[in-house]
Amino acid sequence: MTENNERLYALARAATVHLLAAEGDDRPLWGSGFFVAPGWVLTAAHVLRRHLAADQSLVFRVRGEGVDAEARLERWLLTDPGRATVPLEEDLALVRLAGDPEQYQHECVWLADRAALRSGAVKVFGYYPEPPHTHARAVDAEINGQEPPYGLIIKPDIDFPAGVSGGPLLDPGTGAVVGLVKSRRKQQDGGKAVAISALRRFGQTYRTVMAAHDEWHGGDPRSENGDNWTDLQEAEIPADRGERWTPRDRCAALRLLAALPAPPDTPTVELLVRRTRSGNVGPGETRELPAWRDGHGMLYEGTRPLDAFTPLRYLKYVEAYTRSRGGDCDELARWIQRRLGRHPRRDMHDFVRDVRLPPELEPAPADGPARVVIPYPGPGEGPTVAVVLDPVIGPGPVRFYWQIWLDDGDGSGEPEMYDSEDSGHGYLPDELVQPLRGPLGTLLRTKDRKGRPVPLEVALPAEHFDTAVHRWRFDDIAQLNDTGHLGARRQVVLRSLARRGDPDKLWADRWQAMTAQRRFGGWRTPPRGVPASPGTYQEAAVDAIPVMCRPAGHGQGQTAMRLALESGHGVALWSIDGKSAHACTEACDLLYAKAEELLGSLGSPAELPDRLRHLRQDISEQRPDRAWAEPLALLYDDPRRPLPGEEGNPLDAPR
Repeated sequence: MTENNERLYALARAATVHLLAAEGDDRPLWGSGFFVAPGWVLTAAHVLRRHLAADQSLVFRVRGEGVDAEARLERWLLTDPGRATVPLEEDLALVRLAGDPEQYQHECVWLADRAALRSGAVKVFGYYPEPPHTHARAVDAEINGQEPPYGLIIKPDIDFPAGVSGGPLLDPGTGAVVGLVKSRRKQQDGGKAVAISALRRFGQTYRTVMAAHDEWHGGDPRSENGDNWTDLQEAEIPADRGERWTPRDRCAALRLLAALPAPPDTPTVELLVRRTRSGNVGPGETRELPAWRDGHGMLYEGTRPLDAFTPLRYLKYVEAYTRSRGGDCDELARWIQRRLGRHPRRDMHDFVRDVRLPPELEPAPADGPARVVIPYPGPGEGPTVAVVLDPVIGPGPVRFYWQIWLDDGDGSGEPEMYDSEDSGHGYLPDELVQPLRGPLGTLLRTKDRKGRPVPLEVALPAEHFDTAVHRWRFDDIAQLNDTGHLGARRQVVLRSLARRGDPDKLWADRWQAMTAQRRFGGWRTPPRGVPASPGTYQEAAVDAIPVMCRPAGHGQGQTAMRLALESGHGVALWSIDGKSAHACTEACDLLYAKAEELLGSLGSPAELPDRLRHLRQDISEQRPDRAWAEPLALLYDDPRRPLPGEEGNPLDAPR
């Protein structure tokens, strides 16, 4: 792009804002940011950290061209706001303006859909303080180094003024924002930036923001002088007969993709891209693909899109996938047909039309043949991965230290520690996903076999058994109707942290007797009309599995779980979302009836984790008759495979 650069820069400048305290016009500048969608601002997390670490709900102001509004932090990637330095991959924050986004008229940048790290010339935008005013600034810069997966190094002869942190990096060659400024280098010129692909780490929030981004740009917005990002990107593309995939094609396609139900996970998008490109996908290109647009971002050769047949074929695959799940994609289908009709190679049109979903992405039939049930591995029967969550000893809200252990399952040795917590202060329950998702995700992917994902067990104190581990995602936490959750993809069980080390006799004996049975039923726990006592639980039949319609972490449920564990029970089911009140409801009766059916289908307790996984998969496929099982958690605590013992003394909370 050449003659249109100044007009493109004007759009980027109009989308750039600065952040400051809510009260008073004379407050100092915090840093810069930029609009990525109506009402949404992206900035660097370190710009906000000093001001919001103590109270993330604090209101502040966002100012820019035509905008002066109150705003709040929606979410940042920081796992430890008190850390001395902010890791590059965590230095992003999303901010929302107060009120209805439609009340504000502002520009939004165009965000690159490619994840490849950029190099070469960029234009940097931001604000800097020059009392008594704050001024906009644009700086020519050059990216001359990379720190994968998200780091961009800016050439050292560039001088960034204070306040530019959080501002956008615009690639004039593609007309897209490819990163944001992280920092200047101390006592030096130049600095670092975060690649825009790190935005994908926001998970579901990323999907929401990018859907709004693609919808806005797809609506043909115009600046006051009539300019538009897509028009300026398109202006330098040579005219052809329809073979090229143009910026206007891309904009229309991404708007249509944003209107569809989101993909369930990265592997689904990756598989469709591989089919689209006949397997020609480079290594490292599929780190995170939470949205359909991210698959589109893999259809390039360098910075140039592949021939229009390729993205059209990808869209056709997405249409087939969506339609197979009952989604409405008629508008997408009509657009594909119109755009295909403009491609002059008629003899190749079937390359787009004749797509078939790969067998592994075909939806499971509602009443098809019985699934294969994979028994949970016993000693020497296969690998398992364990996450041990140890509570920090000290006052204040509960925090956990974490360890990841691998049992190779070949019977040749003890489990080995794979990774562990190193922050020194532990994590709140809601913060655990972020630090775990890198090392745990890598280990699980490494040990997964086709059709046999490695089981995951999470050991924690019984009073925290209501932690929604089966809903965990490595980018977010949500309900199971979004299929990228651990519990829908693999066997996920809980274990009691108090049982570390050698098993006691009650536990070992009951397990041995239970596993010798071939028929099982549910035991309504706590029993109606019977006072809770250790004897009741010790005398329970060995083929009776405790089932609770209430949480295990407080009230009657906590007492019942404690007695079950003390009495040697190694398997139990309960509802983490149930009511802790004394009286049961119709929902409780439904849960007990369905649990009885589930347990009655078992030929061995080792089948239960995988049968529960099947139910969770059905929930992810929108089977309403399986909804009763969504909040179910499972204790599966095999004394033949004891948890690693405590190493050293308990860790105290740091002062």
